[in-house]
Amino acid sequence: MIDVNLINGIALAFEGDAVYSLYIRRHLIFQGLTKPNKLHHQATKYVSAKAQASLVVAMLEAQLLTEKEEEIYRRGRNANSHTKAKNADIVTYRMSTGFEAVMGYLHMLDQIERLEELIAWCIDFVENDRKDKPE
Repeated sequence: MIDVNLINGIALAFEGDAVYSLYIRRHLIFQGLTKPNKLHHQATKYVSAKAQASLVVAMLEAQLLTEKEEEIYRRGRNANSHTKAKNADIVTYRMSTGFEAVMGYLHMLDQIERLEELIAWCIDFVENDRKDKPE
């Protein structure tokens, strides 16, 4: 069995992207959204590079992440990816990758309660933050 602490940030982000996206999709469907176009549009408020970068900034400001989670975030953020975001600058994309690395790390360690706690915080942040702003 591979030590999760030795997995590179890009691989952790690969896992985290899928896991976080799955939770967000399930959340939106349980909100009553069933039309694919509407689901996709709503999902981008949570799952886009820009959204994830702003979420991780808020998490860091709120001192929500443990020391180890912050280390994993930095590992993901600083990893040298050979791909680039479609709709984000490199700094935003790297921050998003760090966010996804944390999600992947927690999932791979089966720290599901902690993973779900952070995802619930993110959902709450997006939904409460959105209410204050016109679209």
